[in-house]
Amino acid sequence: MSLDQPKAFVKHQSVTRDAFLGGRLTLSQPGRGFRAGLDSVLLGAAVAEGRKTLLDMGCGVGTAAFVAMTHNAGIAATLADRNADMAALAQTNAADNGFADRARIVIADVAGKGADRREAGLVENGYDSVIANPPFFDDSGGTLASDPGRAGARHMDAAALDLWIKTAAGVAAPGGEVIFIYPAQSLSPLLAGFVRRFGAVTILPLIPRAGESASRVLLRGIKGSRAPLTLLASRALHDAETRAFRPEFDAIFRGTARLVW
Repeated sequence: MSLDQPKAFVKHQSVTRDAFLGGRLTLSQPGRGFRAGLDSVLLGAAVAEGRKTLLDMGCGVGTAAFVAMTHNAGIAATLADRNADMAALAQTNAADNGFADRARIVIADVAGKGADRREAGLVENGYDSVIANPPFFDDSGGTLASDPGRAGARHMDAAALDLWIKTAAGVAAPGGEVIFIYPAQSLSPLLAGFVRRFGAVTILPLIPRAGESASRVLLRGIKGSRAPLTLLASRALHDAETRAFRPEFDAIFRGTARLVW
């Protein structure tokens, strides 16, 4: 829901103020390029209760982390993005939504060298929960977006994706959860990376409506676990014959419920 109140510019782009969780969050984000949406809300709502420390890798303007923080009053979050403009907006959003004392924003390439990440402030074995909505669509398999920021947020190959998973495994605390949201058609490399590094891997397929193919998957792994993989039943986002969200997801998007899985 856009409030359509451009307040500033990010490299000459207008910034909109957008409401999430039924107005519990109001976030600034670029009017063009990659914009947070339902995926970010689902990712943040998927964080387990009781977690104390969180890392949002490739945080953008911070939507997923701030959703998680809204649901978990005791969680402290580190938000990392290599784009300084996005990090600046995340910093603004933290202050505007009352999270300044619980959120730390860092400029870091989560797929870069470990020494660079540590210098930026990311902690090895340091986070109870690590979340990511990483770039998707192999560059060889689709058309790059014309906006460089949007293209950078959407496109990378399987090798780069594996670097994100490797970083998540390194920074997650023992017993910590790692949660990614990803397009279902690109699940194969993501799942391969998870089963190599985590146990208790859980896959939740999300389908637009009953009887349709999955469009997104949530994938969770537990660092150090030896539990087997679990493929959950698909969950439909919308009613069968309308655009309305089913009650479970309507409550999530209104901010009155977490995603329990």
